[in-house]
Amino acid sequence: MIDYDLKKIRAIIFDVDGVLSAETIPLHLSGEPMRTVNIKDGYAIQLAQKQGLRIVILTGGTTPSVRVRYERLGVTDIFMGCSVKVKVYDEFLKKYGFSDEEIIYMGDDIPDYEIMLRCGCPCCPADACPDIKSISKYVSKFRGGYGCGRDIIEQVLRAQGKWLNSDVAFGW
Repeated sequence: MIDYDLKKIRAIIFDVDGVLSAETIPLHLSGEPMRTVNIKDGYAIQLAQKQGLRIVILTGGTTPSVRVRYERLGVTDIFMGCSVKVKVYDEFLKKYGFSDEEIIYMGDDIPDYEIMLRCGCPCCPADACPDIKSISKYVSKFRGGYGCGRDIIEQVLRAQGKWLNSDVAFGW
C-alpha cells in the first residue's frame, strides 16, 4: 500500500517507456519503436478520467501511436518529446493550480528523477533503476508495462471512494 494521504491526490503523471510500456521496445522494420500496452492499465486510466482524477502522460518519446492510445482513453494532458521533464511539470502545475503534494509521479529512470524529488508521492514500477527506487515512496510489485499503472490508480481511487462506486466503473 502507498504510504501517503491519497485523498489529496488530484493528478497522476506517468512516464511511458518502462512504466506504461515494458522496458524492452521492439523496433518496426521502419525503425519506429513499437510500445506494449497493458489492458488493465488502460481500463484504470479511462476510469480515473471519468472519476475526475487527472491522468497525465509525460514522455521523452515522440511515437504518434502513444498519443493515439492515451487520447482514446480520454487523456487530454499528453506531453511528448520532453527532453527536460521538470520544465513541463512546472508548466502543468501552473496551468491547473496544483501543488506538488497533490501529484503522484510514476517513473522508472534518471530522466524522471528531478520530478520525483519534488512531487508529493513519487512511485515506480518493480523494475525501476536503483536510483529511482531509492527516492520512491512506493515501489509497485508490478513491472513497467505489466500493471503498475493500474496498481497506483486503483489505490488512489479506492482511497477516494471512487472505485466501483458508480455505473461508470462497469464499461469503457
